[in-house]
Amino acid sequence: MELIKQIKVNIDYILMLVDKYKKTNCEDKTILGTINKSIDASMSLRSKKDLINQFVNQLNTTVDVETNWHEFVEQKKQEELQYLINEENLKPDETKSFVTDAFRDGVLKTTGTSIDDILPKMSRFGNKNNSNRADKKKAVIDKLQQLFEKYTH
Repeated sequence: MELIKQIKVNIDYILMLVDKYKKTNCEDKTILGTINKSIDASMSLRSKKDLINQFVNQLNTTVDVETNWHEFVEQKKQEELQYLINEENLKPDETKSFVTDAFRDGVLKTTGTSIDDILPKMSRFGNKNNSNRADKKKAVIDKLQQLFEKYTH
């Protein structure tokens, strides 16, 4: 009977590989291949692939990988949240509070009045010149879910 070695692929494993890559002065491309294969094999990491690759590309050999990762993730999360707020014309303070609560609670609540509180003022009835509130709400929820999945540890 053959035993198959199985490694639980999570962000800690990926960061260990990134640290190993850093120790080769960011030159061992086989480690990069292993990182990408590992991400592709993990359902929970696929939404984070671009984020991880951006981190690896900006990596230098003098930083602590884990500390730099957490700082990098927080910076990117704030940038993407601000972009979403601007793109969808959301209420900034309410949206930031909503997202902070979602990360704290570990769940993005898409029902109730909280989600309505972040949306811009608009008619509850659609017309030819603008999309209706339900379409806007769905689009915002989809984008918030993508953000939440990407930045949830």
